[in-house]
Amino acid sequence: MSRFKLTPVAAAVIGLCATASHAGESPTDPILLAQLSLPDVEPHENRLDPVVVTPSMTTQTARASLTPVAVIDEQTLREQQPLEMADILRAQPGLDIIGNGAFGKNTSVYMRGTGGSSTLLLLDGVRIRPATGGTPSWQFLPPSMIDRVEVVRGPRGSLYGSDAVGGVVQVFTPDGHGEPGAWLELGGGSFNTRSIGGGAAGEKDGTRYSMAVNRFDTDGTRLRQHGDDRGYDNTSGIVKLSHRFGERAEIGVMGFRAEGNTEFEPGTAANREDTDYLIQVGALRGELLVSDDWLMQLQVSEARDENENFTDGDLTSTFNTKTRAVNLKNHFAVNDYVELIVGGEYLRDDIESTTQYSLDNRENKAAFAQLMTTFGDLDAQASVRYDDNEAFGHKSTGGVALGYALNPHHRVRVSYGTAFRAPTFNELYYPGFGNPDLSPEKSENKEVGIRGQYGRGFWDLSVFQNDVEDLIASELRDGKYLPYNVNEARIRGAELQTGLDLDQWRLAMAITVLDPKDEETDELLQRRNRKSVRFDVDRDFGSVSLGGSAVFQDHRYNDAAATQRLPGYGLLDLRASWRFAPDWTTRVSVKNVFDKEYATAQNYSGWNYLNAGRTVFVSVRYDIR
Repeated sequence: MSRFKLTPVAAAVIGLCATASHAGESPTDPILLAQLSLPDVEPHENRLDPVVVTPSMTTQTARASLTPVAVIDEQTLREQQPLEMADILRAQPGLDIIGNGAFGKNTSVYMRGTGGSSTLLLLDGVRIRPATGGTPSWQFLPPSMIDRVEVVRGPRGSLYGSDAVGGVVQVFTPDGHGEPGAWLELGGGSFNTRSIGGGAAGEKDGTRYSMAVNRFDTDGTRLRQHGDDRGYDNTSGIVKLSHRFGERAEIGVMGFRAEGNTEFEPGTAANREDTDYLIQVGALRGELLVSDDWLMQLQVSEARDENENFTDGDLTSTFNTKTRAVNLKNHFAVNDYVELIVGGEYLRDDIESTTQYSLDNRENKAAFAQLMTTFGDLDAQASVRYDDNEAFGHKSTGGVALGYALNPHHRVRVSYGTAFRAPTFNELYYPGFGNPDLSPEKSENKEVGIRGQYGRGFWDLSVFQNDVEDLIASELRDGKYLPYNVNEARIRGAELQTGLDLDQWRLAMAITVLDPKDEETDELLQRRNRKSVRFDVDRDFGSVSLGGSAVFQDHRYNDAAATQRLPGYGLLDLRASWRFAPDWTTRVSVKNVFDKEYATAQNYSGWNYLNAGRTVFVSVRYDIR
């Protein structure tokens, strides 16, 4: 009997073309039950202990993961009605969102106190980011195209390679499963914001399909005091198709595209500055059960991140990245208690720009392995990866973790892991600024955690220290600012995440406390805050649902010298939904109810980038079944 089994229903749950799971008496049997939602698994148990794939590249429940992970599921996304990616991630455990204003403006995700280029973003398993600047274009990902988000905290360099210093955020798009159906949604609200979208999905005779389109358009808000509104529009679409060949093979393709325009605050000599952008992902995936104990997965992908920048209608610069990758993973079931993953990855970045870089492409070849074992109440995991990059040479990373079940409801874990961030093309080769002698940033993370999992609730506490060396920072030497490996940082922190489903109530809380220090200056790292808290509460009243979210964040400093203080803030969001007829639902959300003026970043000229004030949005959705 095969120790592996193709699980298309589970794949629909986690948004992949295919997944694998052990069968029989193996440690992953409870995971398979959760994936398939069998009758003895309560719905709230799925929600509070969801199946995840990002922490270890294989399916497991959140409680089984030796790395802390948070999941924002489809129900939460529909309830909260986010208008941009920042609404989804703000103040989640370990996360801090830095933005140059609302609606399509530059956005960075700082995870566990690390920088914007130290959080890896995956879209259905495909890495997306500009190789020039390095920070993913979070602001251009349309929430309407997102079905699920997994946030993995802590270094994952030994599995994913460069940039996973703070952690990994994986975004899953809708996957076709179940009976064929379709949907149409219309919405509008403050700042002349309009949205229209629709899609269809289903499964028949081993073939799954999913397709959707969406158009979002807004006049935007002002980015500075006494400034004008700066608009944004986004047109997006996705197509996914897969077919299962019996019980031993599956193949699938996907394509995603988001494009549009976003406006910025112009310089003193201009009247308008804006950017035409494009985010595009294409992937071919295959899965083959080679033998009863060997499952092979292959993915070939291409991702594009493109920007054309204009001043008063004239093209001023172009920065385009094309990333092509091939990823092969082999899952071996050594026995009922040991699983081995061995794989390799080839990745090539090509840039095309009006700026003449001294080098416009680079290749990275990698090999990785992971061993997962279970001995009664003790779980162990070890992973290692070797990267060979033609720009900066080779880099090895590794990680080990242990978990021990104190009793059926409580589990402790301890882990150690290393990671690195590769220098970007701008840091290496930008004319007049780049330094080709840069080395990657390196980190070592030590962590302990404990989780309590119960029938209707859970809590998870993590305490960690991350030591980062060879931080890349600009320094004035010989009259020029150039990037050098100069700084060291020590980031200590604690995270508490809780969830509770009680009758018709759904409650969640996240608390993050950080001490992100520059070891040389003993100052807080630039733009990091020390404390953040998030509360989410929702209650069902038959066909009506009411809810709210509250976020509180501490102050931060915009500069490394800690002289430009940005005050802390608190935000309250309220929401309601009403299923007023079969297959019809209307939703209303009010974000920033008290119209709080707040900023998380400051312009080089000294003014604060303002975020959106009170924002009302109303939508109507029709599901065709």
